[in-house]
Amino acid sequence: MNEPTVVLETKIPELKLFGRGKVRDIYELPPHLLVVTTDRISAFDVILSDGIPLKGNVLTAISAFWFNLLRDITPSHFITDNFNEIKKLKPELAAHETVLKGRSMLVKKCEIFPVECVVRGYMAGSGWKEYQKSGTVCGIKLKDGIKESDKLDEPIFTPSTKATSGHDENINYERMSQIIGEKHSKILMERSLQVYQTAHKYALEKGIIISDTKFEWGKSGNDIILADEVLTPDSSRFWPKDKYQAGKGQPSFDKQFVRDYLEVIKWDKNPPPPKLPEAIIKKTTEKYLEAYERLTGNPLIIN
Repeated sequence: MNEPTVVLETKIPELKLFGRGKVRDIYELPPHLLVVTTDRISAFDVILSDGIPLKGNVLTAISAFWFNLLRDITPSHFITDNFNEIKKLKPELAAHETVLKGRSMLVKKCEIFPVECVVRGYMAGSGWKEYQKSGTVCGIKLKDGIKESDKLDEPIFTPSTKATSGHDENINYERMSQIIGEKHSKILMERSLQVYQTAHKYALEKGIIISDTKFEWGKSGNDIILADEVLTPDSSRFWPKDKYQAGKGQPSFDKQFVRDYLEVIKWDKNPPPPKLPEAIIKKTTEKYLEAYERLTGNPLIIN
């Protein structure tokens, strides 16, 4: 089998570029958008110079899987990830099939709320660091005696600002309400918690613990819809259930593996980023693929 080509950036001259994120290149395909997920990987809000083979394919396939699974709970921006359907709208895209197939998603255009909706079900990451200092997570007071990786009594909603570059900033619910209004804040909080709890229950049956995740929501007409990526190894912390042991850090299926390596080498988290060793890149691809296979029960097939 040939080694997969790593896609760090796309150039589709037939389409107008709508924007580039840390991982996604977004094009206009009126009246919709075409979201192309590259193999770029970011850590500590810096885009690394190395890509992760098949990462874009895995993120696209996992998001499509969840959008379909959750459609009875919430509408979303997802239309299709089938390239044959996408190129019917623009036959010229056939010339870019090797790049676009398997990593493209046709989505509804919507107005994205300028907040990240983070749900935490376990004590981990920056929440754990804060709790050790103050007994709080994002300003929410929690009971004493919680250990690292402990399951919380109830998932907590901890929004943040949405930074296009640099670091997102944790905010409280009151600040979120000032930004987008109380009515929308309440809907986004309730839906985020509901989606997390539904997904957590499903993933647990497949051997994966979703420790925490972040959602983005948008407005399409009068509807509030789930947008961007959803419940992927980039937007979530995935732990293997069979290795879970509270009281310490957990092995993971997500890019925490890359973060851990960068912590070990004591990178100062400022550009330029260090190069990743081949072994770290290969292992990261394997973790992304395993996450997809565990969740869906099938190996990744690019269509």
